[in-house]
Amino acid sequence: MQYGKTGNFKIKNELLNKKHILKLLVIFAVVIKVFLNMLKSLFNWKVLLNLVIAIGIFVGLVWLTFRWLEYHTNHGQEIPVPNVVNKSVHDAIKILDDTGLEYEVDSANYDPKYRPFQVLQIYPAPGSRVKDGRTVRLKVNPRTWAQIAVPDVINKYSGLAFQRLDQVGLKIGDTIYEPSIQKDALLRILYKGNAVNPGTRLPRFSIIDVVVGTGPMRNISIPNVVGLSVKEARAVITKGMFEVGLVEHEDGSNDESDIIYYQDPAAGDVRDQGMQIDLWASKRTPAELRAKVEQLNSIYRMKVDTSLPPVRYEEVHNEPSFDPPVAPAPKRETPKPEPVKTETPKTQTTAPKSTVSGTEKPKASSSSPATGSTAKPAASTGQQPAQKPKAKKVVVE
Repeated sequence: MQYGKTGNFKIKNELLNKKHILKLLVIFAVVIKVFLNMLKSLFNWKVLLNLVIAIGIFVGLVWLTFRWLEYHTNHGQEIPVPNVVNKSVHDAIKILDDTGLEYEVDSANYDPKYRPFQVLQIYPAPGSRVKDGRTVRLKVNPRTWAQIAVPDVINKYSGLAFQRLDQVGLKIGDTIYEPSIQKDALLRILYKGNAVNPGTRLPRFSIIDVVVGTGPMRNISIPNVVGLSVKEARAVITKGMFEVGLVEHEDGSNDESDIIYYQDPAAGDVRDQGMQIDLWASKRTPAELRAKVEQLNSIYRMKVDTSLPPVRYEEVHNEPSFDPPVAPAPKRETPKPEPVKTETPKTQTTAPKSTVSGTEKPKASSSSPATGSTAKPAASTGQQPAQKPKAKKVVVE
């Protein structure tokens, strides 16, 4: 049974394969038939005529396009680029205009070795052939350095300000010192004598002068602003390098036309620059506000009595007795006990002495007869035998 089933399966598979092959052959035959029909229709005279006409139109359009391009681009009409290097930009532009070339001017970095507006380079290179109307680029040396913006270094420390100015390409000329409460601060920047603000554009490597504060001056007299308007008082105080402190208006307004009737510190007082000056203003005159001025004086002008009582001296009726000054007793140090040493003198006999003196007496008299000094040797000879030996003394200080 199993063998029979396997054989039936093989027969069915073979039949199915034959059916598929037949279908593929039919499809292939249909495709060939369609292709042959297309070839037959292609060789029809009408189709061939339309195809030729289309090809002719296409070729004509291509030919016309190339002809138009040759006319529009001046094909074959080339001119050499003139050499305008080292000429001024004005002369170079004139030469290029006469040649029929367009131009673009590009400024390079300023180089002091070359003249201002001198042509340094041209592109395309001189001598190359280009078409009429071609744009030529010129590289020109500018008139001066490129402009840069002044950095904001006002009221900054002068050391940092100088470093910042040097970084952007500005050169420091003269350094002017002026009294200011901002010591070592850069107050102003001057260019050709005129003050410039931050952001102003100056040529690179321009020489500028700077104003630096030296600190406040000491012991400066306070200006008198009583009787002036608030606006005028502000100007006077600022000119004296002082600061405006509290401004109190009598009516509570902020009218700059009010008259100053009191100030603290008072006019003539000595203060350092930069100190504040408080102001009291009113629409009335100082004479009309005398009571108010007295009240403020009692507060801000308190008088402190710094005088000393008079010195009273007494008179001496009896003659003073002057005692001699007593010298301070010297300090004594206890010396270490030391043994006292005595020297025993040598014994001498008087007989030889007397004989010697007797024999020498004529010599003394003969050598000096007029002086009479013979008595002294006699006395000395007479006292010498009687001299006693003395013990050695030890002095303790």
